[in-house]
Amino acid sequence: MGDLNDRQRLLLKSIIELYVKSGDPVASDLIEKTYDLGVSPATIRNEMVRLTELGYLKQPHTSAGRAPTPLGFRFYIAELMLEKDLPIMDEVTIKQQVMDCRSHFSRMVQAATRALSKKSGMLALAFVNEEVYYTGASNILDLPEFYDIDVMRFVLSLFDETLILQQIINKAQGEGTLHIIFGEETGYEYLRPTSFAFLDFNISPQRSGIIGVIGPDRLNFPVVIPYLKYMGQVLREASV
Repeated sequence: MGDLNDRQRLLLKSIIELYVKSGDPVASDLIEKTYDLGVSPATIRNEMVRLTELGYLKQPHTSAGRAPTPLGFRFYIAELMLEKDLPIMDEVTIKQQVMDCRSHFSRMVQAATRALSKKSGMLALAFVNEEVYYTGASNILDLPEFYDIDVMRFVLSLFDETLILQQIINKAQGEGTLHIIFGEETGYEYLRPTSFAFLDFNISPQRSGIIGVIGPDRLNFPVVIPYLKYMGQVLREASV
């Protein structure tokens, strides 16, 4: 993922940040008005075409704008994104809520899931020993990606059809503990506008699983990823 020049990298970053805010395909004139990239509108359009040809952007339907592809998002996360610092008060609150339940593993995981949902503003889930915990479904109801009742119904059905959820989790690749799966990579049509971000934790054979969030494909990764990493750290500390 290193075949982009500096201008293309800056343009991709700008497009993704605008897309995350609005959820709408980003047109070249909006980029020109919002960012001072130091190039002409024609150059912006040409570079957007090039980024589309390379697979980092897509042109949904007949829109003149472009939206990031999973490849574009992954490049952004790996090389362009700056993670947000967690507020100290959030760190203290999360740690206290999880530590208060440390004597009972399942309650501890449920507390971590509730805290993750509240702080990320997304639907949070944990999958431990074939048992699923989730909370925060109301957080995503106001997002345009979930206005479609069939999309929302399918997402909620994952917590009853754990086999499908496990299949999705198993699609995660890479050696690290943090994983991101975009809906269009799952093979399920109703998950196309969604994404999954989750963290593996393997404290012991009896204390392992995943914890993460489900949201739109334009998940606010600079915020969500630091919360996930911190949650993994707290779960490990609470299990010592």
